[in-house]
Amino acid sequence: MPLINKINKFSIRRLATLSNNGFLTKQTPESPSFPATLRLNTGHTFNATSFGAVKPITSGEVVFTTSLVGYPESMTDPSYHGQILVFTQPLVGNYGVPPPTLDKYGLHKYFESSKIQVSGIIVNDYAAKYSHWNAIESLGQWCTRYGVPALTGVDTRAVVTLLRERGSTVGHISIGEEAMAQEPPEYTDDSADWINAVSRKDIRVFNFNGKTKIALVDYGAKDNIIRCLVERGAQVTAFPHDYDFSSKLSEFDGVFLSNGPGDPKNATKTTEVVKKVLAKSSAMKVPVPIFGICMGHQVLGLAAGFKSYKLPYGNRGHNQPALNLQKGGCVITSQNHGYALNDGTTPEGWAPYFRNANDGSNEGIRHVSLPFSSVQFHPEAMGGPLDTQYLFDDFMDQVNSLKVKRLGFQLPVSASLSQSANI
Repeated sequence: MPLINKINKFSIRRLATLSNNGFLTKQTPESPSFPATLRLNTGHTFNATSFGAVKPITSGEVVFTTSLVGYPESMTDPSYHGQILVFTQPLVGNYGVPPPTLDKYGLHKYFESSKIQVSGIIVNDYAAKYSHWNAIESLGQWCTRYGVPALTGVDTRAVVTLLRERGSTVGHISIGEEAMAQEPPEYTDDSADWINAVSRKDIRVFNFNGKTKIALVDYGAKDNIIRCLVERGAQVTAFPHDYDFSSKLSEFDGVFLSNGPGDPKNATKTTEVVKKVLAKSSAMKVPVPIFGICMGHQVLGLAAGFKSYKLPYGNRGHNQPALNLQKGGCVITSQNHGYALNDGTTPEGWAPYFRNANDGSNEGIRHVSLPFSSVQFHPEAMGGPLDTQYLFDDFMDQVNSLKVKRLGFQLPVSASLSQSANI
């Protein structure tokens, strides 16, 4: 069969599937374009044209990502909640937006949460005409549907240069002549409530048939973090960020602290819970392993006695190099954070695990004798490199090994020999 006929038949089947699932009928018309501006609190103004939701004025902390691809994943990442995101990649939108398909675990296949999390986006060149076999709408239609303003025609290189030289700042998106003529309102910093805004409100179990029970604290967990655990045989019980599960610790084989937005110093309640979990696990004859990512890494650090601080402009992108201080070597990582732990405040019994090769900031911590560790970057990617997905394997291997000891079992000799042969 000629290749073009195969492609046409595949496209027809794909369109029929999308139509039957109701995705095509939910398309939102493109919003009309209006003159717009991005005004930074540094005093700089950038002229632009709108292409997303038409909202007079939207304010937020302006941050940038160096990711070349993955705008659907970045925009739905809860760690970006409440921020105005600048893309350094000039052309954005050329492959459209995929459908909100769920996998067999009830997790989003192409997004990291159920909605757009950013307050607005800034691009240099918006591609309204997209092309991708899996796309159902344009980036502009998607932004309009979720009420998110978007600007194109901005000199994003100049914006990023300002942010790198002067640090993160508040910015204001103004759309339309009337809004552009007004002074933007005083920005109200509501970041103290961001974790509460993105954390789940109920307890949910993923993969009931999983043999290894993991308690996941949801500070704004990306779907792919949960997927990386359940695909490795875990039954994941996801708790709201402020739920005190310390009394249930013995019911689980491991604890996972997720990513999330904002300043870790605002997560006071959950930090106290993690302190209790650390103390209880440390006191066990066979401790329960704890691992954290991003906000979870910072909360674990604060609970252990580290101090945190705000980075000048943060690390956000898919190309951040991190040095492994324990085993040596350098990995390329996906990152999205504006705060870091201070290596100079490392408490007794702990050690830095990874370090950023660009700015020297902390990228991971570990306990020197107990199964507690965390990383600042995102080993689950989505998007980004898969260099560090082995950390999920290491965590699950550690959890399962200690689970066997905790239950008083030992692996059969044949199983031990088999494992040794595979190393």
